[in-house]
Amino acid sequence: MQVRQSGGGAITRIACGYFAIDRRLCRGLLAALPRVVRIDASSGDLRSWLDTYMQLRDAARAGLGPGSACVLSKLSELMFIEAVRRHVETLPPGQTGWLAGLRDAHVGQALGLIHQSPARPWTVQSLGRAVGLSRSALAERFTALIGQPPMQYLTQWRLALAAHRLQMSQRPAGSVAEEVGYDSEAAFSRAYKRVAGVPPVSVRGRSDAPTGP
Repeated sequence: MQVRQSGGGAITRIACGYFAIDRRLCRGLLAALPRVVRIDASSGDLRSWLDTYMQLRDAARAGLGPGSACVLSKLSELMFIEAVRRHVETLPPGQTGWLAGLRDAHVGQALGLIHQSPARPWTVQSLGRAVGLSRSALAERFTALIGQPPMQYLTQWRLALAAHRLQMSQRPAGSVAEEVGYDSEAAFSRAYKRVAGVPPVSVRGRSDAPTGP
């Protein structure tokens, strides 16, 4: 589509796209982002990166062969990740929230470990040891930045993952419970009901299940 709007300036190309995101798993990220993230790529390394991205995108669109859709999807994800990374770098000192926690060297590592391995039997002490902080230091730092203690965050993440997997499949609740870190279906069911007010089997086919931290 070509749009002509006043003036005789240089031609501007606009590339548009969208993401479908499960809000249950991305609530922290979505809540931390402003409505509009503007990244200035007029100079520096980002402009070179974006030029490369656009060339790869055009090549994938032109080919439209097997795998083109997957390539375009991954390129879009890379661009989104880079935009978020650049936005995080501009956050002012003293900022709190999920992105500020992600930027912090120790809390960011702890978040990564929780998200990558939710089924591990984490404790605040084992998390602290993994990221190089004492139990009390990690608990204080994590709570100050994220707004809740590490174990509460872990529980919410486990339940959000479980809700997503139950809603998207017909797999047994016991199997899902084990995948997200519960020793038994009964323990998982109690935790889920305590947070959601309903048993986990009721989530199937629903989109209002517990959301992530």
